[in-house]
Amino acid sequence: MNAVYGRTHILEHMLNVSIIIPTWNEQDRITDCLDNALRQTVMPHEVIVVDNRSTDNTVAIVQQYMQEHPEAPIRLLHQDEEQGLIPTRNYGLNHATGDVLGRVDADCMLKPDWVEVVSGIFTEDSEAMGATGPVTYYDMPARRMALRGDDSVRRHTYRADGGEVLLFGSNMALRASAWKLIANEVCLDKEDVMHEDIDVSLHLLGRGLKTVYSERMICGISARRMDTSFKSFRNYMKRFKNTFEAHPQHWRSHKSERTLYLMYPWLHALFPVYQQYLKAKDINPAVRMWFREQVNLARREGDNLDDLPGIEEFISEVPTDIDGISEVNEDIPTDAESEAPQPEPVSKMSN
Repeated sequence: MNAVYGRTHILEHMLNVSIIIPTWNEQDRITDCLDNALRQTVMPHEVIVVDNRSTDNTVAIVQQYMQEHPEAPIRLLHQDEEQGLIPTRNYGLNHATGDVLGRVDADCMLKPDWVEVVSGIFTEDSEAMGATGPVTYYDMPARRMALRGDDSVRRHTYRADGGEVLLFGSNMALRASAWKLIANEVCLDKEDVMHEDIDVSLHLLGRGLKTVYSERMICGISARRMDTSFKSFRNYMKRFKNTFEAHPQHWRSHKSERTLYLMYPWLHALFPVYQQYLKAKDINPAVRMWFREQVNLARREGDNLDDLPGIEEFISEVPTDIDGISEVNEDIPTDAESEAPQPEPVSKMSN
């Protein structure tokens, strides 16, 4: 499958965006992630894949991708000094050259206008130093409903917390100048007991910097992170407490913890069932459905995607060799739904 690339230029007044993807043994996901990072209405300044001692074919796959698509602004970096997400993330952020630094995971599927939206956030709001948006599980049913639910929960949580927006690691962006301010302050967490994205958020907020939330900054993520034991999930939840204890001045009741506890049982139960229902662990069919939905959503929001060569062929190709695919292929939003008034972005509120 040939990648479909976005516009080769960015309007002069728009800030350019680097996308950083830390990876470790992501041979099954990295191609789809790169495809979606490059199928954008505005081309990213660069897409940096930072490999961290992968023992599978991740590096070879990225190298082959770069050979097959020499026009794509992809950089492959190696962080071999230390195992872990934080040093790998930091390595990528420190080597990025864009005005804005986007950070996503290797299983992320970005909405086709993600780069354009992120650039617009930081271009239009000179005080914004960090940004995040809603996510949905693209390999689970009821994706549209889940996206709306995620957006609603995050808005409620941020407002209840006085407007202090915490960035979500799978879908976040930083102004490059803001990262330089906190790069030497963020916790290294060598014991691996914290949430690195919340730590970054609290360092930004601790400096009085503004973080914002936009419902248009949409990213799809895999529900595989919920396909784990309850003990592992409890350890994941303990990271919230550990992170806030490292920032006692920001300690508060974090309402998203309770939400995740409620989400875990049904996500944990549904994910393996849904994968078995599709009779395949290969995520491509779900990715294709996700991307098709997001292309139509972007169009309904006014984005012109006509200059993405091959886009029609890609989104119109529906998998037919998977039992039950018609039942899980959701309808496109209606005109009434797409024209409904949208709430304003939530940003850090002054007391």
